Amino acid sequence: MPKIDKQQIVASVPQKGFFGHPKGLFTLFFTEFWERFSYYGMRAILVFYMYYEVSKGGLGIDQPTALAIMSIYGSLVYMSGIIGGWLADRVFGTSKAVFYGGILIMFGHLALAIPGNITLFFISMVLIVLGTGLLKPNVSSVVGEIYSEEDNRRDSGFSIFYMGINLGGFLAPLIVGSTMGYSFHLGFGIAAVGMFLGLLVFIFTKKNNLGLAGTVVHNPLSPAEKKKTITIFGLVAVIIAIICAIAIPAGYLTFDSFIALVGILGILIPTAYFVVMYRSKKTTDVERSRIIAYIPLFIASVMFWAIAEQGSTILAAYADTRTQLNFAGITISPAWFQSLNPLFIIVLAPVFAWGWVKLGNRQPSIPQKFSIALLFAGISFLVILLPAYFGGTDTLVNPLWLVLSIFIAVLGELCLSPVGLSATTKLAPAAFSAQTMSLWFLSNAAAQAINAQIVKFYTPETEMAYFGIIGGASIVLSIILFILAPKIQGFMKGIR
Repeated sequence: MPKIDKQQIVASVPQKGFFGHPKGLFTLFFTEFWERFSYYGMRAILVFYMYYEVSKGGLGIDQPTALAIMSIYGSLVYMSGIIGGWLADRVFGTSKAVFYGGILIMFGHLALAIPGNITLFFISMVLIVLGTGLLKPNVSSVVGEIYSEEDNRRDSGFSIFYMGINLGGFLAPLIVGSTMGYSFHLGFGIAAVGMFLGLLVFIFTKKNNLGLAGTVVHNPLSPAEKKKTITIFGLVAVIIAIICAIAIPAGYLTFDSFIALVGILGILIPTAYFVVMYRSKKTTDVERSRIIAYIPLFIASVMFWAIAEQGSTILAAYADTRTQLNFAGITISPAWFQSLNPLFIIVLAPVFAWGWVKLGNRQPSIPQKFSIALLFAGISFLVILLPAYFGGTDTLVNPLWLVLSIFIAVLGELCLSPVGLSATTKLAPAAFSAQTMSLWFLSNAAAQAINAQIVKFYTPETEMAYFGIIGGASIVLSIILFILAPKIQGFMKGIR
């Protein structure tokens, strides 16, 4: 069968039909909308479900442990994208990966919806981790496939797609968070319904809207490689089972050691992928240069997400325990604050998308946009330490401080996240397209693995130092990246 190239895939997709963009953007927009609705709805109440007392419907886990579990869970969700990207690139393509992932996610939420014990909780985590690893990076890769590399609509298309993500993320905490006073399990059930609706959209519209996008296996396994891969996976599974059987009863594999292991993997896995892609015979010289350019962007992304992802851990606990929840005559659910990030993105994403198109070749380069993002992230943490500076750590904080901090972080996110998605599809070697998208999400995994180590340092007494040190580090890295931006741009070999 003749190899299908990128231009043939683009030609198979109707190029008009969704706000001036390819028709396939409709399918991908609403599939990801419902997947993110389910994920962010579950995430909005998960940390509270863990540390609330059993009498209040929770699991009764102590708060520091719950925060660490939340970070490790988030890290593994994105880390599993490496497996999902590899399976898409080499086994069954991105379209099937999206479908299989959605099935696993739906069953994961259903497991949480069943009143039970800690065992069901961890079963659901495994299902959602594996399902998100299959769906999340691959649906973004399909967005890249429906545009040609020279299409000026590409960055704007990713911004629209990103707005769909955040529309789901905005509605979910408001709806699911409102169930906290009744039943956590009802909220998790609503999340399962959301994923089911996403699957329906994908199944019934992909044929007419996506053409060949998502169906091509770009770097398929040969029969010999398939046999070798099955053998390796089997051996690894057996070895892991043996290690767990020995290490857990002996006390070597504890929660703390598992956190440390995930932290190490968060650094080693992306390092290994950069080396493999760079040294691969299937990578051209131009692609090698672009891989070098991608490394500082990856590091910047890790720093940014280390701050942004604390919205579901430290800032969630901050909203629950340090913030006035009776404000202006309204009783606020602490989960509702997690709707602010996507709300601001929904409002501002069209402005940023219009701005990039309007500026054209005069817009900041990709590295410069990343440096601006880090600057805003750092400022957002400096802002949230001010209430403790002015009023101490033993008084409740006006919720508008938290609103301001989240708003500033969103300004940075819009300079980094949709831009990073688009840059990844353009800088990725052809033989590693889906896996490079997985690598992009692995920056989030590395960030949350680091967070699992550092959240234990947060206490009311260390609040100012905690926010100040992390925020200051982000600002310093922002300045360094801005200085290096022209050099990085040169390694991109014509990509802007």
